[in-house]
Amino acid sequence: MHHGHLNRSAAIASILAATLLLAIKGWAAWSTGSTAMLGSLADTVLDLVASLATLLGVWIAAQPADDKHRFGHGKAEAIAALFQIVLISISALGIASRAIEQFLSGARVQSAAEGIGVSVAAIVVTFALLAWQRHVIRKTGSLAITTDNVHYQSDLLLNLAVIAALALDQYAGIRAADPLFGFGIALWLGWGAWKASKQVLDQLMDHEWPEAKKQRFLEVLARYPDITGVHDLRTRTSGDKDFVQFHIWVDPAMTVRKAHRVMDEIEAQIHSEFPGVEVLIHTDPDGLVDEKGDAGKDVLPPIRIDAETP
Repeated sequence: MHHGHLNRSAAIASILAATLLLAIKGWAAWSTGSTAMLGSLADTVLDLVASLATLLGVWIAAQPADDKHRFGHGKAEAIAALFQIVLISISALGIASRAIEQFLSGARVQSAAEGIGVSVAAIVVTFALLAWQRHVIRKTGSLAITTDNVHYQSDLLLNLAVIAALALDQYAGIRAADPLFGFGIALWLGWGAWKASKQVLDQLMDHEWPEAKKQRFLEVLARYPDITGVHDLRTRTSGDKDFVQFHIWVDPAMTVRKAHRVMDEIEAQIHSEFPGVEVLIHTDPDGLVDEKGDAGKDVLPPIRIDAETP
C-alpha cells in the first residue's frame, strides 16, 4: 500500500475511534460529574479535532510536487502536528483550572461505576488504534501520525487515572482524589505537548538530520574511490521525505562523461540504502572551495572503505 494511503487509513481510524470515545465519555462525564472524566472527555474532543487536522495534513502531504511546491507538500504534516500541540496545550490549561476549582470547592463525584466501565472500554479501543498506528509509522515514518500516536499513548494512562480517581473517591472516600488526578492529567498532557513540539519545530525549521544518520550517509559516499572529498553537506526532512545536497571533489582530469556516470552510480547506491531520498550533487575539481567556513571543509570519513564501486 502506498505511504499516502497508509497514512490516511491511520488518520481515518483515529477519527472513528475518537468519535466512538466522544459519545461514551460524554455520557459518563454527565453521569458521574467527575473532573477526571471531564478531562478525559475534553482530551477526546481534542483528539477528534486533531485527527481531522491530521487527515487533512497527511492528505495534503501526499500530493505530488507541483510548479508552486517543487519540494512537495510534506510540511503539511508538521503544520497538522503543530495544530495538535496547540490544542493539547489549551486542553491541559482548561483541565487544570477545573481541577483546582473542584479541589477548592470540595465537590465529589456522583457515581463511579459508569465512569470506570467507560474507561475500560476506552482502553480497549485505544489499544487497537495504537497497534494500527504503529504499523503505519513503521512503514511511512509520518510525523503527523507519530504525534497522534504519542497523544493516544497518553490516553491509556489518562483512562487508568480516571479509573483510579473514581475508585478512590467513591470506594475509599478520598475526597481530593478526583481533582488531584484531574490536575495530574493536565500536567501529563502539557508535558506531552512540550516533548512533541521539538520534532515538529525541527521539521518546520529544516533542522539537519541526526548526526548518526548523516555519518551513515557519508559512509555510503566513502565507498567510491573516485571521490576525493565531500563538502557543503545539507540535509533536511519534510513529512516522510528526506532531502540531501552536497558538493564532491573529483580528479580535475576526469571527463564529464565519467563524472556523470559516477554521479549516477552514487545516486543509485544512496537510493538503495535511503529509499525515497531526494539527492542533489554538485561536482567540483579537487581542491576547489567556493564556500566559506565549515561548509568548505571535507566531511568524508578519514578512513575510506576499500570496496569496488557498486
